[in-house]
Amino acid sequence: MSRFQVVSGKGGTGKTTVAAALALALASEGKRALLVEVEGRQGISQLFETEPLPYEERKIAVAPGGGEVFALAIDPELALLDYLQMFYKLGSAGRALKKLGAIDFATTIAPGLRDVLLTGKTCEAVRRKDKSGRHTYDYVVMDAPPTGRITRFLNVNDEVAGLAKMGPIHNQAQAVMRTLKSRDTQVHLVSLLEEMPVQETVDGIAELRGAGLPVGRVMVNMVRPAVLDGLALERVRASTPRSAIAKSLSAAGLGGARRGGGAERLVTPLLEQADEYAERFALESAQRAVLDGLDLPLHELPLLAGGLDLAGLYRLAKLLRAQGVGTER
Repeated sequence: MSRFQVVSGKGGTGKTTVAAALALALASEGKRALLVEVEGRQGISQLFETEPLPYEERKIAVAPGGGEVFALAIDPELALLDYLQMFYKLGSAGRALKKLGAIDFATTIAPGLRDVLLTGKTCEAVRRKDKSGRHTYDYVVMDAPPTGRITRFLNVNDEVAGLAKMGPIHNQAQAVMRTLKSRDTQVHLVSLLEEMPVQETVDGIAELRGAGLPVGRVMVNMVRPAVLDGLALERVRASTPRSAIAKSLSAAGLGGARRGGGAERLVTPLLEQADEYAERFALESAQRAVLDGLDLPLHELPLLAGGLDLAGLYRLAKLLRAQGVGTER
């Protein structure tokens, strides 16, 4: 599996949750994964129930099998200071610029500069090696911007490399694009089995492919459990007589002590719920067929009853491992 994993998706699909579960899954069996946040929402710290992340790589979790998950929330201003120090050795002069507000001004008004800094800092972590020549992290997972912005976000360095024909900015932008468009990178899209997220996923994949960026997998999140099997759904559509349903309810001890009448009152709301489920099942099946038609690896994660907590996050990571994520050779 590629070392750099970018996770995007329409807002509300749970892309941050999927990115965190993916990092845990990849870090299993003694691996080291870095989970990167670029939108300043501190969503990672909330998921892992820890303090807000500073601008430094910090260990936040131990994965099954002894692996480790580190996290980094990238601050564009501090990333620009790093950049100025790396290429221009500004040191204290750079810190003075920050005090004067020049750094904040630059990252606010310069078109694409924030995205250049965010992708550049992340790709540096992907390429970084220790003294023995081994990569610092086996995997880097980015909780990236939403689907509507992901192609421009990842492709911004291509534009910068075209504008700056030489020098450190040009060289840095080219190095970033080499990483992003290499076999080291995969861009995954998170969707729900709903029409708008699925359509945005389809459009996002087309844009990514058009820009020459490597598309990885589709992660279908918050999948509801199957309540009725195919035979039961057919019975719902066939309009089973109310009397037969009431009789079955009574035989099961439902409806109270009144003979027939108690169970009869349950028939209407029960049929209404069954109709709603059958309609939703048909809609979800149609959207799953659209995603299947993309000819990409498809993974499904369930809707967790009672909401998501840290234990639930580990459960999602285990399910991803069970579906082959991180176990490829």
